[in-house]
Amino acid sequence: MTEIFLLIISAVFVNNFVLARFLGICPYLGVSKRVETAVGMGAAVVFVMTLASVVSWSVHYYLLVKFGLEYLQIIAFILIIAALVQLVEMFVQKMSQSLYKALGIYLPLITTNCAVLGVSILNIQKKFTLLYTLFYGFAASLGFGLAIVIFAGIRERIELMDVPKPLKGISIGLITAGILSLAFLGFSGLVKE
Repeated sequence: MTEIFLLIISAVFVNNFVLARFLGICPYLGVSKRVETAVGMGAAVVFVMTLASVVSWSVHYYLLVKFGLEYLQIIAFILIIAALVQLVEMFVQKMSQSLYKALGIYLPLITTNCAVLGVSILNIQKKFTLLYTLFYGFAASLGFGLAIVIFAGIRERIELMDVPKPLKGISIGLITAGILSLAFLGFSGLVKE
């Protein structure tokens, strides 16, 4: 139980996929202008990343390894992620039209979110069991969600500030993302890998 707890703390804070590994930057920067859309994207990523981790682990060990097709790993994982994103997109479109419109192009971009693919590949590389895969996928997605919601909150506050003209827009966003990443560096050393 302690190992799973450390795995979760590590994935959320120490090795955060956005702020420490710099994966998933496209939706991180694109959907983080409003907290509401950031929460929606975070929830979608939690669902897709957790489920994709478990399904891709199962496909890898029960199909690819069994038939000697490990070289198809990335293609198989991308197909799994794309299918799950389609499910999420249909669900969000039915349940919340406003969130669907707010997420726009970034919802289908979860398919190409390298953080989702990265978690699936890391689960295999680290030789995690199915239980560890489930917790790691969930924790990594929580870390992504935490990072995007914090960043969105900061960006909303910055919009109310008097920012110098050369720094307005994406410039201040990138500076803020860098500072937030530095803040998360404070967690390094908390958990040793």
